[in-house]
Amino acid sequence: MKHTSAHALLKLFQTNGLDRVFLVPGESYLGILDALVDFPDIDTVVCRHEGGAGYMAVADGRLTGRPGVVMVSRGPGVSNAAIAIHTAQQDAVPLIVVVGQIPKRDLRREAFQEIDCQKMFGDIAKWVFEPTDPGQLAETAFKAIRLATTGTPGPVVLVIPEDIQQQEAAQPAWRATPHAPTLPSAPQLDAVRQRLRQARRPLIVAGGALERPGGREALRAFAQAWHIPVAVSFRRHDLYPNDDVWYAGELGLSNPPAQIEAFRRSDLILALGTRLGDVPTQGYSFPDLPQPGQHLLHCYPDDHVVGLNFAADHGLVCDPTTLLEQLAADALPSPDRDPEWAAALRRLHAQRAAWVTGEPADGVDFNVVVRSLAAHAPDDAIVCLDAGTFAAPVYRHFPFRGTQRLMAPLSGAMGYGTPAAIASALRHPGRKTVCLVGDGGFLMTGNEMIAAVQRHLPILFIVSNNASYGSIRLHQERYYPGRISGTTLANPDFQALGAAFGIASSRIERADQVDAAIADGLRATEPRLIEVHSSLAAMLPGPRQAPAD
Repeated sequence: MKHTSAHALLKLFQTNGLDRVFLVPGESYLGILDALVDFPDIDTVVCRHEGGAGYMAVADGRLTGRPGVVMVSRGPGVSNAAIAIHTAQQDAVPLIVVVGQIPKRDLRREAFQEIDCQKMFGDIAKWVFEPTDPGQLAETAFKAIRLATTGTPGPVVLVIPEDIQQQEAAQPAWRATPHAPTLPSAPQLDAVRQRLRQARRPLIVAGGALERPGGREALRAFAQAWHIPVAVSFRRHDLYPNDDVWYAGELGLSNPPAQIEAFRRSDLILALGTRLGDVPTQGYSFPDLPQPGQHLLHCYPDDHVVGLNFAADHGLVCDPTTLLEQLAADALPSPDRDPEWAAALRRLHAQRAAWVTGEPADGVDFNVVVRSLAAHAPDDAIVCLDAGTFAAPVYRHFPFRGTQRLMAPLSGAMGYGTPAAIASALRHPGRKTVCLVGDGGFLMTGNEMIAAVQRHLPILFIVSNNASYGSIRLHQERYYPGRISGTTLANPDFQALGAAFGIASSRIERADQVDAAIADGLRATEPRLIEVHSSLAAMLPGPRQAPAD
């Protein structure tokens, strides 16, 4: 094997468990591409667009807790990958973006395809670095791994000039050691226990920092031991079994006022592993900003986050999983606990989550599709969602159970679904991966489904075709009724498109076709695509339909 600077970079990746890279090749990092030949244990996934490659890396980082790695060329390549950097920052996912750059002698001369990535990504990446010496590449890789995974996980951008990739360099094998989980002091823990024992209506708000190994188990053990209802933060439905008596629903984009008012009746909020962003706090209105009306415990492993917007009575900069394990060990729920508290929250969630379907004249109500998927999907299914109104039935009604996993972008980015499904199926080949995507998002990155064909990944792609940018059309109808502009789509034949990619494809045009198509797609051992002629009218503002039986 050669001993070049590119080899040093990749050796650090391999030593630290980064076993897969997603890329679109470019001449500005030919030296790194050449070095990849000597690392057969690093799986190289060739993609068709840098946005798709970046989304795959973001999804992989979320699944593993290790940095997902995407490699792109300078200028147009990294511009296309910008969406992944934004998504990783919004979703708190570890990501390393390796960018081939112009030769170092031409830096800052406005050369062909040059971009100053520090200026471009400095506000959203945790670190942007442009080494100028071959000997820096190993150290650069090592620091990138550490920064991407500590505190609030996020994206790191490494910009490597093309003329420093193939020189002889040392080949260190440094291994990053995770920071030891910390705990509050004994007096602080005692104060937390006392507050827990006094609380009559405590409420847990659980967030993404509990997605780490052991986090879900610790959350459930704590909630059950202390008898505390759990509301998950935005798009974190899979953190807690939805069929458990202590599950109280999601704090998301469209909670009913009655549910939020019920949450307001809490006297202790335990914000665990959540950054308390604008969505779960309902536009920073629950709890009250800046001083909540309830006692607030905020636990997150980053001192920038704790206390950023809300003044906490117990601001704990520590690992929430470790904290919960410690507190669950000596649980003693208050004898003064409101006996109706948890049950009332559970009833409100059940009312909101009740299935709602109809029989629109313009196609299939997509609620019917999601309901069928919920009935037929295995307990370890991975559900990958793109952004759009088609996903609303999943967030509202799908009862995540067992080890089912939700992969959805907190950033609200379209185009995420198909790449996330590819990354999920590669990482968990023994589990069924389902991708739900709208007609708008599918034509952004749906071409990446060719990887499912190439790798024989049995992904079930479900494309909701209502010939519209549905989310924007919905807002148009609310605020500018009858004035349609820029939201109507002219679509191809998705069934034929899937077949052209080599995927067995079918179309659902009536509700009575749904169950058989979903069951057949879930049984498939090769990729399948189902196009759903879905109703536009069913998702537009109008009278609410009756709950389904």
